[in-house]
Amino acid sequence: MGLHHLVWRLGPGWRVCSSAVLGGGIGPRAWILNAQVPGGYPRLDPDRHLAEIAAAEHLTGPGAGLMTAADVTAYTAAADEGVTATATCGLGVRGWAATPAEGTERPPRPGTVNIVVTLPVALSDAALVNAVSTATEAKVQALLDAGLDCSGTPTDAVCIAAPSPGPTPGEPFAGPRSRWGARLARAVHAAVLEGALRQS
Repeated sequence: MGLHHLVWRLGPGWRVCSSAVLGGGIGPRAWILNAQVPGGYPRLDPDRHLAEIAAAEHLTGPGAGLMTAADVTAYTAAADEGVTATATCGLGVRGWAATPAEGTERPPRPGTVNIVVTLPVALSDAALVNAVSTATEAKVQALLDAGLDCSGTPTDAVCIAAPSPGPTPGEPFAGPRSRWGARLARAVHAAVLEGALRQS
């Protein structure tokens, strides 16, 4: 059975900061892929699997690939003054980030809240990292506002995409009280809240 996926074809001139399974970290990325996988996902090579899906979509160059057991066709999206946020919310396996139990060596079952954000302005390296933090804070706020007793799922991932800096290093800040961080936070909050309310 073929499962769905979402694709962002960014093209040249973009940088992404992400925790993606494929293409994570900070660097130039021409595309982002959010692929739906079956519950009880059996493969132990998700990066290779995502690369296969990307090749089938004719995505070339460096990219970032996420996966989720959530129905990606039920994605939610929001925009705020040039910033767009898209979320796929699979909240069947959820909890708090800090718990007394030890972590496990095996990856947890995919449930996953995946967030992809695009901004119209370049961000410095520090601001890109700050944007990931801001998006995560906004996600947790949205989950609590939806009445869910959790900070997320064990496999949540985020991608922040922004144009590559030119001669200047880009916007220096993306915290929730900076101009672009505030817009990012509102967009992520709205997208995740809508998705979470569907499951609460």
